[in-house]
Amino acid sequence: MGLATGFRAWLITVGNEILIGRVVNTNLAWLGRKLTLLGYDVHRGLIVPDEIDDIAWAFKTALSSDAKVIISTGGLGPTFDDKTLEGLACALGVNLELNEEALEMIREKYEGRGLKLTEHRVKMAKLPRGARPIPNPAGTAPGVHIELRGKHVFVLPGVPKEMKAIFETHLEPLLKRIGPAVYFAERFLISKGIPESSAAPLIEEAMKLGRAVYIKSHPKFSELEGPVLEFHVTASARSREEAERDVERVTSKLRELLSRHGGRVYEVGSDEF
Repeated sequence: MGLATGFRAWLITVGNEILIGRVVNTNLAWLGRKLTLLGYDVHRGLIVPDEIDDIAWAFKTALSSDAKVIISTGGLGPTFDDKTLEGLACALGVNLELNEEALEMIREKYEGRGLKLTEHRVKMAKLPRGARPIPNPAGTAPGVHIELRGKHVFVLPGVPKEMKAIFETHLEPLLKRIGPAVYFAERFLISKGIPESSAAPLIEEAMKLGRAVYIKSHPKFSELEGPVLEFHVTASARSREEAERDVERVTSKLRELLSRHGGRVYEVGSDEF
């Protein structure tokens, strides 16, 4: 559960590959944790196939709810089965229009690689009327933002790297401004001797101790050449004291787990590192 702030969010995943079990829906889990950390109550998660009618149904359902934030992932690419924006336009009762700002973003990406714009690439710049493009730092398809009757709809790519880059660069600052008043606390740790792949389950175990806590790991060197990891532990709560308690409890648990598995753990900035 979130922080019960009254700021509800819905998540929509678009993609046949999710429904047939070929791809695990890690995007929903990641977004759910990030939104919870920001103080949002993630109330629903919908998964629909790459069909315009189903996508439109998902957006209509979310827009008719009390959600203040709606985020979809998937279906923004140049291929024939990337239909999310068509579905959103259908839900809103508007047409898709060529957005010059989005087109320029896409042109810069492709021309920077010596590639020409094709009809399929231009397709990614056709947005529902009234939508604004969001720059994609890690890919070609822009994200999309529509504000409607006090609700914010964000449409993001399904590729996790691109989705996370857009969220952390553009959505997170906005969601902090429009969202509930919550307090944040953070800690930093450095570990030596444990590869990131081995630390992943330890991170998951530690995060279970806090309902609004997130741990991001940053590898500093090669996994096979003396792995060094930096951990950024963040927590949010309705009071500063609670946020500090949560981040301290989770950080202590993470340090204990890393040490138990052979890691040498240091506080960032401490004399021991």
